[in-house]
Amino acid sequence: MSVNIAVIFAGGVGHRLAQDTKSVPKQFLKIYNKPIIIHTLELFQSHEEIDKIYISIHPDYYDYMQELVKHYYITKTAGIVKGGATGQDSIYNALQLAQRENPEDSLVLIHDGVRPNITSEVISRNIECAKKNGNAITCTSCHETILISEDGTSPKHVPYRKNTYAAQAPQTFRLGDIINAHHKMREINPSYTDIVDSCTLFKTLNIPTYMIEGNRGNIKITTIEDLYILRALIRFKEDMEAFSVEGVE
Repeated sequence: MSVNIAVIFAGGVGHRLAQDTKSVPKQFLKIYNKPIIIHTLELFQSHEEIDKIYISIHPDYYDYMQELVKHYYITKTAGIVKGGATGQDSIYNALQLAQRENPEDSLVLIHDGVRPNITSEVISRNIECAKKNGNAITCTSCHETILISEDGTSPKHVPYRKNTYAAQAPQTFRLGDIINAHHKMREINPSYTDIVDSCTLFKTLNIPTYMIEGNRGNIKITTIEDLYILRALIRFKEDMEAFSVEGVE
């Protein structure tokens, strides 16, 4: 029987942020006394359509991740694996374990461990679209003008803003499809050069992908500024939830 699986990858150390956080990997930095990766995992833990969670973590923090999962009752965790040299290697390691334990037609929602502010509706839209079309790429339309530049000095091309979107996560696929895509890429490009996410992987292999609308607060924690934004977003969400409850009463 097919299931809906979340693959959460957090195998990196976040060099851009480590300079400001004394080398603590960003996925373990705490926002309101809770590690960022736990904020992320709880979104999938609480979603009624998610059956299992697989986590790919930095090898040095494998034991710590096991402790966190137990402490915060992430009971849907089906396995924790050690990450690889790149983000795609880390995803591949988790997918291999998921493939051994689940049917090929299961859906896999691939998500950054440091993207802790997606909504339940976005997760549901991913599942709905992937069931219909075979995959789903979470996107938001760009509000800024996008410049294409090869030298970083002058723009070579300026696409129409109405045609530009930012790919985010989750990115959802049938388990067999995403594993096969990784196998093909590892044969021709084993280091995953220029493969920045699963959408890029599929498009490089000329496999059609389908977009779904994401939420604006779905940021990936990369810089110290992102931490302040995330803190504000979480507080705003909590205030809105409290306001809704008070309004009902």
